[in-house]
Amino acid sequence: MNPFRKLQFLTLCAFPLMAGCGASSTPSAGQLPLATDADSVAPGVCTLTRDGYTLAWVQDNAQPRLMERSLFPAASDSVMQDLGLTDGVPSTVSTFVLLGDGGTALFDTGLGLPDSRLQAGIQALGLSPADVDHIFLTHFHGDHIGGLAPAGKAAFPRAQLHVPQREYDAWQAMPPEQRAQVEQALAAYEGRISFFQPADTLPLGVQPVEAAGHTPGHTAYRVGPFLIAGDFMHGAALQYAHPDISATYDMDAAAAARARRALLSLARGQGLVLAGMHLPAPAMFSFPASGR
Repeated sequence: MNPFRKLQFLTLCAFPLMAGCGASSTPSAGQLPLATDADSVAPGVCTLTRDGYTLAWVQDNAQPRLMERSLFPAASDSVMQDLGLTDGVPSTVSTFVLLGDGGTALFDTGLGLPDSRLQAGIQALGLSPADVDHIFLTHFHGDHIGGLAPAGKAAFPRAQLHVPQREYDAWQAMPPEQRAQVEQALAAYEGRISFFQPADTLPLGVQPVEAAGHTPGHTAYRVGPFLIAGDFMHGAALQYAHPDISATYDMDAAAAARARRALLSLARGQGLVLAGMHLPAPAMFSFPASGR
């Protein structure tokens, strides 16, 4: 019995800046298999339980977020107009928390800004930062590692940090100004960092899934019926219909498109919940299992 299913205690209408569970902010919601059965815990915090696993979505951005039209130069004006996206594509900055008897895991840490909602979301789940046992990073962009050590010290004092070796190696080769935030964040977790390869077995049954393209070592994670896919999409209302269109944020646009198609195919084929850090609320696609 999932205790978080009983925590439906705040009305979302009182918090207009925070997106709600099961309510899409994208204009083409009918085309997106969003997980509308997620349970509300607090504004911008939802839980979804499948097959004995519970994943919580925590929205980090406090203000509504649109991905600008200019981020998708390969999309024609007619495509954007047909989808109603000329003003931008609805998005979020999201993190995910895996809740289980064996431990608590956090996937990415958001921006780490003064108005970031990650810490409040963790508290809404009945947890403290010290309750986070593991942090799995999808990649090293600032909106994914900013919450690791926003004040120069570890925001999660007990957590073991799990980092894709390929991502780390790629950033080590970048200019000092590009890797400064990475180095500061990792320094705060010295002695508690594990670097892994794609074939490694990770704690809590988490399995790495290669998804390079957005960054050289961009990594998704499979755990039970959930596939936490990082930045496989930046504008779901556009890219779900047109997966070959990449955002300018992607370091290798062609590889990012291949990874996007592969992750969508995996989720569809195995009936997984596909979670993404920039999907519209509640930031999870729910695909039915075959035969259901």
